[in-house]
Amino acid sequence: MTTPATTYSLAELMICAASEAWRDDGEVLATGIGVIPRLAASLSMLTSNPQLLMTDSEAYMVAEPVPLGARNGYQAKRDSWMGFSRIFDNVWGGKRHALVGPIQIDRFGQANLSCIGDYARPKAQMLGVRGLPGNSISHANSFFVPSHNRRVFVEGEVDMVSSIGYNPARLARGWALDEVDIRLIVTDLCVLDFQGPQHQVRIRSLHPGVSVDEVQDNTGFALQVDADCPVTAAPSEAQLQLIRRLDPHNLRASQLKDNPAGQRNLR
Repeated sequence: MTTPATTYSLAELMICAASEAWRDDGEVLATGIGVIPRLAASLSMLTSNPQLLMTDSEAYMVAEPVPLGARNGYQAKRDSWMGFSRIFDNVWGGKRHALVGPIQIDRFGQANLSCIGDYARPKAQMLGVRGLPGNSISHANSFFVPSHNRRVFVEGEVDMVSSIGYNPARLARGWALDEVDIRLIVTDLCVLDFQGPQHQVRIRSLHPGVSVDEVQDNTGFALQVDADCPVTAAPSEAQLQLIRRLDPHNLRASQLKDNPAGQRNLR
């Protein structure tokens, strides 16, 4: 029996919630892009899915997650070489699950990494689609959203479709909606998935002190809400100890504005 922590930050709550994305994946390569996603993947490897594979963010597979920041003498426990050619073989083979941070997401789960506004005359240019088109048709993906609002969860379609979603109008010939694999969306308000009717976005759990109305008000499309929608599980003391070990420089504290507490009544 794990003991829930009595105090924890919202970042730590989100790390633990996001770590659940890989629980049932078995032996796949986990990629967490950003501090909280990477800590989530690392935590999963040490707890819910010991078969999970991770790299040292350079060119080697490692036997244990590498702590974030300056290593201060830490020596990565390398298992094998994992250069780009092997990464691509892994991606195209579907043995990867990435947690990425789009700038927009729509009701279909289509994500935008590229630009804000009209593609021909954008208001803001972002990263570009990067590898997301190929990744989204090849392996599972989950999303991380540090600020849940209608600028991210847009009404209508995203401004530039960077990844495949559950949109029948955009499915390539020969594809079926059940072949699309978007697992979770972890935000600062809740955890979402696509388990509603016809892959509708569903509230999977609400973070402590957050209401359904608040989540819906900050989302540009209708959400499925089950009658027994649970509260996101609090981190355990054991999980927090692992997070401190994985993030010895406390980089997680700078990821959300003012590093709020995970429980609203403590803010």
